[in-house]
Amino acid sequence: MINYKDICLKVVQLSQTTGRNLKAQRNQQAPEAESKGKNDFVTQFDKDTEAKLIDALSQLIPNSGFIAEENTSDKKGVTHNWIIDPIDGTTNFIHGLFPWCISIALMENEEMVVGVVYEAGLDECFYAWKEGGAYLNHKKIVVSERPTVADSLIATGFPYTNFNLMDQFIESLHFFMKNSHGMRRLGSAAADLAYVACGRLDAFYEYDLKPWDVAAGALIIQEAGGKISDFSGGDNYLFGREIIASNSLVYDEFHTKVSRFLK
Repeated sequence: MINYKDICLKVVQLSQTTGRNLKAQRNQQAPEAESKGKNDFVTQFDKDTEAKLIDALSQLIPNSGFIAEENTSDKKGVTHNWIIDPIDGTTNFIHGLFPWCISIALMENEEMVVGVVYEAGLDECFYAWKEGGAYLNHKKIVVSERPTVADSLIATGFPYTNFNLMDQFIESLHFFMKNSHGMRRLGSAAADLAYVACGRLDAFYEYDLKPWDVAAGALIIQEAGGKISDFSGGDNYLFGREIIASNSLVYDEFHTKVSRFLK
């Protein structure tokens, strides 16, 4: 059995070192974007960073596998699999805009046990391990205590390849703009989730996300006292491509409102 705390703290160091180096490289050389599809971009920085992370994480847990955005490794672990996004917020990264994050999670069988999100702009590392609480740069964090949607600052992400629910999504934006403290769209789901975990945001929802966008952040929110689900209130948020996240007090109302528009 692995020591979740020990593994987590080593991943924190890895993500900080990797992220700081990546930020320095980005400042010296503007990335050239390649298109993976409509509005879906990748850079050589993404590919190189993912390869380096996979190499380092393979040494931490030698028999582990990987679920990674750029498919640098297709190895599957029997018990342990890393879920990696080398740059969450690639479009921000390309344009020299923050936030963008490195997101790393460890899944043991079907359960998340380690989550680390490093946000480069503010040099902030959010992390958690199973039953260990959640932290930001070594200080414990908890979700906010705002009890109603009317009191909440809410984040979302705009769809960029799947527009099947666009009309319903716009209706939800219209409602939350009029009935909350406001809406934010940061361009990085990993950052959105991390900010819910530390109380900067009170709630977040988005559809058509991938496992590497949400795995680490979801665990950090849960360990910070928040709640995560898919739009129906179930637990298929990792592979189901839809997620609701909030503090525990506002969750029921927020879920009801989101599911009213996005079913």
